[in-house]
Amino acid sequence: MTIDPQLDHLVYAVPDLAAAVSAFAAATGVHPVAGGRHLGRGTRNVLVGFGGSAYLEIIGPDVELPADDDATVPFGVDTLTAPKLVTWAVHPPDIEAAARASAAAGADLGPIGPLSRRTPDGDLLEWRLASTVPAPLDGITPFLIDWGTTAHPATAPGLPALTLVELTATHPDPDAVSAVLRALDVHLPVGPGPAALTARLDTPRGPFVLT
Repeated sequence: MTIDPQLDHLVYAVPDLAAAVSAFAAATGVHPVAGGRHLGRGTRNVLVGFGGSAYLEIIGPDVELPADDDATVPFGVDTLTAPKLVTWAVHPPDIEAAARASAAAGADLGPIGPLSRRTPDGDLLEWRLASTVPAPLDGITPFLIDWGTTAHPATAPGLPALTLVELTATHPDPDAVSAVLRALDVHLPVGPGPAALTARLDTPRGPFVLT
């Protein structure tokens, strides 16, 4: 299948980042590299590229720097009991217009706000995000990101890469999901079933599925 060109990244949330990295590397033959810390929010991430401007984010608790008392921990990482492909992001050409279109179609992502993190090398990455907790439609519709003038994480030197072969989804109300996807002009095959995303990867150790 054709992966939507607006795809920015998939979010694979895990309760134990070190364990998840080891398991991913053992299964795929590719070792994710450190992305950075989300200071005050209690999470950190590791990354694997998909080529172009798309990547996989594996995000888990930052055991050394927990969240501030009043912070919302991203993607419910603090309540997870098992790894899960929780949602995905797209980088629309106009994030304001896309946020309005998503809300009008039934997936209100809330206000667009600035975020940032530093890479392990100390470079500051800054972006704008439209995302809310809990995610509308169980995270099957995407949240929105605009990297502005910041270098895209997928283009970082030395980022290991895999091939994203297919991204599909199921949802109890596939028509509602499809209405939002149409409004955003993004493509994701969606069928009836429990709310779930499925990513099929081509790896040095053969096909690998994230759910």
